[in-house]
Amino acid sequence: MSAVTSSPEEPWPVRRVSQSIGQWIGKLGSLWVDAQIAQISRRPGSSTVFLTLRDPSADISLTATATRDVLDSGAPDLQDGARVVVHGKPDFYPARGTLSLRIDEIRQIGEGELKAQIEKLRLQLQAEGLFDPRRKRRPPFLPNRIGLITGRASAAERDVLTNAKRRWPAIDFRVINVAVQGAGSVPEIVTALKQLDLDATIDVIILARGGGSFEDLLPFSNEALCRAVFACSTPVISAIGHEPDTPLVDYVADLRASTPTDAAKRVVPDVMEEVRLIGVARGRLNRAIRNRVDREQQRITSMRSRPSLARPHAMLDRMQGEVTAMAQRARRHLDHRLTRADGDLAHVLARLRALSPAATLGRGYAIVQADDGRVLRDAATVGAGDALRVRLAEGELRVTVSE
Repeated sequence: MSAVTSSPEEPWPVRRVSQSIGQWIGKLGSLWVDAQIAQISRRPGSSTVFLTLRDPSADISLTATATRDVLDSGAPDLQDGARVVVHGKPDFYPARGTLSLRIDEIRQIGEGELKAQIEKLRLQLQAEGLFDPRRKRRPPFLPNRIGLITGRASAAERDVLTNAKRRWPAIDFRVINVAVQGAGSVPEIVTALKQLDLDATIDVIILARGGGSFEDLLPFSNEALCRAVFACSTPVISAIGHEPDTPLVDYVADLRASTPTDAAKRVVPDVMEEVRLIGVARGRLNRAIRNRVDREQQRITSMRSRPSLARPHAMLDRMQGEVTAMAQRARRHLDHRLTRADGDLAHVLARLRALSPAATLGRGYAIVQADDGRVLRDAATVGAGDALRVRLAEGELRVTVSE
C-alpha cells in the first residue's frame, strides 16, 4: 500500500486515519504467532474467549479473541502462563484504535516440544563455546560484596541472605529484585545483570530462583539471558530451582549451585569452620614448634654431655701430657744422636791426626823444600850452594847445600 500524505492545510480526520490503518492491517492476512498466555478470560454465557498474548522474550503484549470451540478443540486446559502457537488474522478496530488478533487455531506447546527447542539451543550455544569450562572463573574465597538477582520477598532471596549471613555475618549484599517468571522476566534479569556487572564493588553475582514447574523456569533457558551471563566480566553463580532442574543458564554460569541455599554456602566460607580450621592449624604449628625445640634441646644436651664439652680441661691435660712425652723423647733422641756424633767425630779426628804430616814431623821427621816450594825427594836434584828450607815439627830452618 502506498503512503498517503497531506498538507497541514488539509488535515485528516481521525476516522480516516483509523480506516487507512485498518485497510493496511487487513492486507496482512493470517499468520502464526508464538506467544505466552499472560491472561485468559472466559466470560459466562459468552462464546468468545479473550486472551492476552505476551512475547516470551520482550515486554510486548497483544490482545486476542477466540471462540470456545477453537479453544476447546486446540487447548481445552489452557491456563495463564502457558506457551502456545496460535493461527489468526490481525484486526484493527477503527472506532477504538486498537489492534487484536482473531484466532482460528490454537496449539499449546507441550514440554516435549519446548524441551526439543531448548536442546537445539543448548547445542547451538555449546558449539559457540558458551559452555567451555576453560572460560569459567572461580569466585573469590571471600567476596567483598555480593550481587543478588532474585524475586521480591521470595524464598530464594531469604535463603541466600539468611544462610550467607549465618555463615559470614559481615558479608554485604546488593539485591536487585526482578520478575523471575513470565514474559517480562528476561529483560529485567538482563538489565539487572548489566547493572551489577558495572558495579566495581561487586565481586560475584548470584542469580537465584526457587523451585517451579518446567514452564516457570523457561526464562532461564532464554538465549538472550544466556548470552548476557556469558558477557559478564564478574563471576556468575546460577542457583535456579532444585537439584534436578538444569536450565541453560546453569551451563553458561561460572558456577552452578543446586539450590539458593547451596549458593549461599558456596559464595562465602563458614566463619565457625574457618575459626576451627585456624585453631587446628595453630595447634599443629604449636606442636611442630615444640617438637623442634625439644629436638634441638636434646641435641644441645647430647653435645654438652660429650667429654670435649663436659670436661674440656681433661682433653687439654691429656694433650699436654702427650706433648711433654713427645718433647722428652725428642730430647733423649737428640742427646743420643749428639753423643754418638761426638764419638764419631773424635774417632775421625784421631785418625786425621794420626795420618796428618804434623804427626810425622812430631816423630822427628822433617820436610825439605826448595826455594820454589818443591818438596825434595832426591838429593841428586840439588847442588852445592842451593838454598833450602827445612820444616820441623816446631818451626823451620834455612840452609845452604855445601857440597
